[in-house]
Amino acid sequence: MESDEIINKIEQEIEKTRLEILEFRKMTKPVARDVAIGRVSRMDAINNRSVIESALRQAEEKLDRLTFVKSRVGTPDFGLCLKCKKTIPLGRILIRPQSIYCVNCAK
Repeated sequence: MESDEIINKIEQEIEKTRLEILEFRKMTKPVARDVAIGRVSRMDAINNRSVIESALRQAEEKLDRLTFVKSRVGTPDFGLCLKCKKTIPLGRILIRPQSIYCVNCAK
C-alpha cells in the first residue's frame, strides 16, 4: 500500500476524531443550577457527563497518537512497534491507524 493512501486514511481518522472531540466538549458543559430539572435527572446528567469526559480524554489521546503516527509516515520507523521494534501488520494500521504498538505489546 502506498504511503499516500496510508496518510489519507490517517487524515480521515484525524478529522473524524476532531469532530468527536468537538461534540464531546459540547456535551460536557455543566448543567446550570437554574435549569429546572429534578434531582434524579441532575444526578443522571452528572453521571453521564463523567462518562462523556472519559470518552473525551480517550479521543484526545487518539488524536495525539494519530498525529504522531502521521509524522512517522515515510520514515524508517513508520510501522514499527515502539516497544519491541517489530513490524506492525498493515491490517492493524488500516483498522487502527493510531496503533503505535504491535498486538503482543499492546496487551
